[in-house]
Amino acid sequence: MLLPRKSVTTRVAAWSAAHPWRAIIGWLLFVVLCLGAGIAAGTNNAGTEDYWIGEAGRAEELATGAGLQRQPGEHILIRARGGPLDLDAARAAARDVSARMAALPEVSHVSPAARSADGGMLMVAVTLKGAELDARKHVDPLLAQTAAAQRAHPGLIVEQTGTASISKGVNDQRGDDLARSEAISFPVTLVTLLLVFGSVLMAAVPLLLALSSIAAAMGLSMLVSHLLPDAGVGSNVILLIGMAVGVDYTLFYLKREREERARAGGRLSAHAIVELAAATSGRAVVVSGLAVLVSTATLYLAADVVFSSLATGTVLVVLVAMASSMTVLPALLVKLALRAERRTLATAGARQRRAGSRFWRARQQRSDGRLWQVILRPAAHRPALTLALATLAMLALALPALGMELRVLNRDSHSREIPALRVHDRMTAAFPELRTRHQIVVRDPRGRTAEVERALRDLGARAQADPLFAKGAKPEIRTSGQVSVLELAVPDKLSSPGAERSLARIRDTYLPATVGALAGVEAAVTGDAARNVDDLAHVNAKLPLVAGLLLLITLIMTAIVFRSVTLGLLGVLLNCLSAAASFGLVVVFFQYGAATTLFGFDPAATGAIGSRVPLFLLVILFGLSMDYQVFVVSRIREKAAAGLPPRQAVLEGITGSAGVVTSAAIVMVTVFAGFVFLHLAELKQIGFSLAVAVLLDAFVIRTTILPAAMILLGRWNWWPSRLSRGVLGQPVASPRDQRLEVR
Repeated sequence: MLLPRKSVTTRVAAWSAAHPWRAIIGWLLFVVLCLGAGIAAGTNNAGTEDYWIGEAGRAEELATGAGLQRQPGEHILIRARGGPLDLDAARAAARDVSARMAALPEVSHVSPAARSADGGMLMVAVTLKGAELDARKHVDPLLAQTAAAQRAHPGLIVEQTGTASISKGVNDQRGDDLARSEAISFPVTLVTLLLVFGSVLMAAVPLLLALSSIAAAMGLSMLVSHLLPDAGVGSNVILLIGMAVGVDYTLFYLKREREERARAGGRLSAHAIVELAAATSGRAVVVSGLAVLVSTATLYLAADVVFSSLATGTVLVVLVAMASSMTVLPALLVKLALRAERRTLATAGARQRRAGSRFWRARQQRSDGRLWQVILRPAAHRPALTLALATLAMLALALPALGMELRVLNRDSHSREIPALRVHDRMTAAFPELRTRHQIVVRDPRGRTAEVERALRDLGARAQADPLFAKGAKPEIRTSGQVSVLELAVPDKLSSPGAERSLARIRDTYLPATVGALAGVEAAVTGDAARNVDDLAHVNAKLPLVAGLLLLITLIMTAIVFRSVTLGLLGVLLNCLSAAASFGLVVVFFQYGAATTLFGFDPAATGAIGSRVPLFLLVILFGLSMDYQVFVVSRIREKAAAGLPPRQAVLEGITGSAGVVTSAAIVMVTVFAGFVFLHLAELKQIGFSLAVAVLLDAFVIRTTILPAAMILLGRWNWWPSRLSRGVLGQPVASPRDQRLEVR
């Protein structure tokens, strides 16, 4: 009789188990090679042109083609330490600063010092060479000269702000946040794993594999950035997702291996036990990983450099985590099992202690089983009522999401712990015309420069008479060849309604009435406010496409994995429910300010939801939810294939998987919650939403709604698979074939 062909997962695990040292050394070499190659290649950061979107992007493309693009600028402020400003001393300091800056090769030119309206501050504007996003790489010499000027004029305060120094401050803070996140998540994850396994060695395995997967993914992301530029968020998402899925995948595998070992009772070798675990949990890990990969890949459809970076980081770290669970983990499990067998032969006292340990573990397992029987009792005895009440509760949590207000999170929402941002606030208070600026870019192929400039002056005059625009800031027109640029100042903050209204006034009223009257002229408006508005419109336009495809993919993958259209539909509905509830809670905590009231979060991080947060969360949550869906439903399917009635199969399947799902959820929540205490508003919101969604998914969806729904569906859970026909009373496959099918 021919034996069935083993799956790729099982064959790879069998090879690793048979050649453990080769697998372990090969994995270490892979990690070192990835990290070394990535460091050697460096990271290719996204350039200014990678962010061009919508009308603002067209305007910047026109301006850049004519050499009129916005140049990076820094501002040096000079003010008194107390009392009125000594104008003579301040002017001397301004001359000193100007001379220092003009001597730097990074500086294009230095403008004359300007005095604030209240007379309490002098400002020296410095324009840097090069592209706008490259300026942060060259700002250090300017900061050094500002510090030197401060030492030379101790009686005054000399400080610096600007796009480059703010960007550098944000990057430095992001690096500190990553270190803080690691310091929080690593020890808590280790403690959680110690509670799960009761062994330092076994607890260290998931953590070490997760860390090695993160390291390899970091290196690979540097290499891939030369094909898909990195927007600066790749490292964050690799750490965020890598710790979660890396530990989870290993945890699923380890728990199944321990179960198979306990079931074998010493009758099977370590290699055979690992192969059994690979055929069940190993397959579940691969399916879960593929679900995350396919879900995440939908982010590329957004055609946005930030989403592409998020997707690339997630895809790489999940791929590496899957590879580690398929290759090096079986080898480690075999080595640990052989080590345990050698220790078993050591002394009789040690055997007695291990017997006692096994007794307490068995007792703990019985205790956990009783606990989950109690938790599942409502779904088991009153499934319809439990389903209705739990669903209503989740919908109530989701209700605030209807009022979600999206906003591009920018310097207005960044933490004021960054010194350059505090200086920026002081500067814009003294010089309100520097808060927000719009650039109107016009290209006339016919070369009617005089007519275009006349139309732009008319536009500027209209803006000067409009209260939405800054007074006293003379509109500036620059021309090069066929392109002209007009810059207008707005006295409102970047994210304020006033800045958006002034932009709409230009685009909808002033531009059509002036420049738009010239036939054949191409005109567009850019600036920070225009970028934000166009980015938000772009994300909103892509959301239905990505969300629709995501729902379809989830339905198809679930239906294929479990050979059940019913479970595919159920999975989509449950994922939507957990995502909606997490969106509702993030609105309450961040948009409505509950996080500030309860936890003292920086108010700058609240008031609105980051424009990219919902789409990213939707994609990641659907992928991560498949982890629990695949693992839990696979256990239920095993029980059903073994011939148990539908209700009993559901309850035993969930009870048997509840411990590992709970442990995995705790690890994920720990990792995600660590990001709530970082500084960047978007990372706070993402970490909070993911932590809440995993909690709801593991402790509400999988313990009440899923079992209640599956109990009510009964035989229809598996429609139209052969298992469904067997449950309906028709013959099922033999027990041996059932086991093979489940694997």
